[in-house]
Amino acid sequence: MEMKVEKKYGADISSIKEAQERISSYVHKTPVLCSDSLNAIAGRSLFFKCECFQKGGAFKFRGACNAVLSLDDDEASKGVVTHSSGNHAAALALAAKLRGIPAYIVIPSNAPKCKVENVKRYGGQVIFSDPTMQSRKDTASKVLQETGAALVHSSNDSKIISGQGTISLEFLDQVPQLDTIIVPISGGGLIAGVTLAAKSMNPNIQILAAEPMGANDAAQSKAAGRIITLSETNTVADGLRAFLGDLTWPVLRDLVDDVITVEDKEIIEAIRLCYEILKVTVEPSGAVGLAAVLSDNFRNNPAWQDCKNIGIILSGGNVDLGVVWDSLRK
Repeated sequence: MEMKVEKKYGADISSIKEAQERISSYVHKTPVLCSDSLNAIAGRSLFFKCECFQKGGAFKFRGACNAVLSLDDDEASKGVVTHSSGNHAAALALAAKLRGIPAYIVIPSNAPKCKVENVKRYGGQVIFSDPTMQSRKDTASKVLQETGAALVHSSNDSKIISGQGTISLEFLDQVPQLDTIIVPISGGGLIAGVTLAAKSMNPNIQILAAEPMGANDAAQSKAAGRIITLSETNTVADGLRAFLGDLTWPVLRDLVDDVITVEDKEIIEAIRLCYEILKVTVEPSGAVGLAAVLSDNFRNNPAWQDCKNIGIILSGGNVDLGVVWDSLRK
């Protein structure tokens, strides 16, 4: 008799519910906003999950908090280390501060100033690297050897994925009628957690990834059936330049329904609409979901005409205003 082998991913509904119990007294249950004006523009009912109002200004605090609180006392005493261009860095620094342990944060020298300031505000020890991924990894390895700290990857980590999945538990509780959720994709920790939780609660829900054309590795990976990394990325969405890992890629491959790519100008327009209509400040990476819903790629695709109640995750609000004003002027 053949045994049914269940596919295993980086997290599951039980690890996500455990994460929710672990972090619920630390994280904000973020609000959901709606706008008749945006519904009229989109021709659908849109529900915005405002992770820009999360501690640290982004969803990343959920995963970081779960990872830090999961360490045993001996591991935790040596602190945590990561390399990140922004929101994960701040989130990990804040989670470490709440647990009273050191956080060593390797940040590329070209990271947005506001994100570096966030890390410092939360007491993280900033170590700058060159802007290349290799330099980031090498610098983090050196810090690991010197400190014995625990490495907490920004996305390709089961505790991170489980923490991000708590968004779905809240979102589907707040808006049970959602038939679609659109999620920004970069390293894939957010979409992996959101998908695993949402699909186990409602197997028929559609999950769509949104990413910029100038960093479209997820769309290329999905089409090719294997992880594709790009030699360079070019997008205003600085938080969406990471690549998929061995824990996040299988979820995109097997469970995410499609990837929608958008141009930077569409992302900038979505930022403007969030600001003018929702009265919410959203960073470019966080606005990519709204850009996707309003894009011709989505509107003209018959596969998505039945998506009526769409959840959009506004993943972060840490905006370097100077950069955004310059983009809007262009």
